Amino acid sequence: MLLCGIVFEPTQLTNFKVMKSKYLIFGLAVLAMFSAFITQEQEAIAQISETKNNELRTIDVTAFKPGEVLEYRLHYGVINAGVARLEVNKFDKKIDGREVFHIVGTGQSKGAFDWFFKVRDRYETVFDAEGAFPWAFLRDVNEGGYKIKQNYKFVQKQNKVINEKGVEFEAPEGIQDMLSSFYYARTIDFTKAKVGEIFTIWSFVDDEIWPLKIKFAGRETVKVEGSKFRAMKFHPVIQTGRLFKNETDVSVWISDDINKIPLLAEGKVMVGSVKMELTSYKGLAGPISKVD
Repeated sequence: MLLCGIVFEPTQLTNFKVMKSKYLIFGLAVLAMFSAFITQEQEAIAQISETKNNELRTIDVTAFKPGEVLEYRLHYGVINAGVARLEVNKFDKKIDGREVFHIVGTGQSKGAFDWFFKVRDRYETVFDAEGAFPWAFLRDVNEGGYKIKQNYKFVQKQNKVINEKGVEFEAPEGIQDMLSSFYYARTIDFTKAKVGEIFTIWSFVDDEIWPLKIKFAGRETVKVEGSKFRAMKFHPVIQTGRLFKNETDVSVWISDDINKIPLLAEGKVMVGSVKMELTSYKGLAGPISKVD
């Protein structure tokens, strides 16, 4: 992942290469979304089963819409290490008669960091716009020579996931992928959230089912790129010991409005700190919580 800097020793780099995205929950998961601009045909992403065993759920998806684009800058210490982009597009066909979004998370390392630890990552999800769950997921990452390619098909009516090797996995209803988890989280109503309350999102990551958890830490005003925003603060419930000392070492601030977009994410790792901040946005579903 793009979480290391040009001052690292080889032993420090090893720690970062073994870190998995499953620990970077909710907003901080965006840090993993760095990519080359690899062309993927939508038809290749969505080879969807048309089984009719169960009814599909319906969720009110109002926090985002096609045309939304979010861009971020990633820092390691004082180093501008890379950029990331998240975009929501309308899929060119319906699946099982339902509206579908094609969501893409891309990013790459920049400058001297790109020479030292090149990152080219791409994440794609075919996302049901009526039920807030994925139909298919693509992952194509190259992080310092560490490469992964995944292609998951989600048979939601049978509560199954099929990987690129054709292996089937039983899964909970509405199971998410790494990218769709972030967008599903934005459909959650946090208006009555209490400090310390934990929200769990079941996700399929690296051929395993994981409970991604986020802990609500309250509301506050946060400054990003010279502007102030009303925000909700969360702590992803992370695994401590390898990269993080404490469960509160990662903090994410989400806009306190209808959009619920990540504004800022900060993490204290064993060998420094990382920060991701919003640099631009467009096509939002509603007004952002910017403070004049």
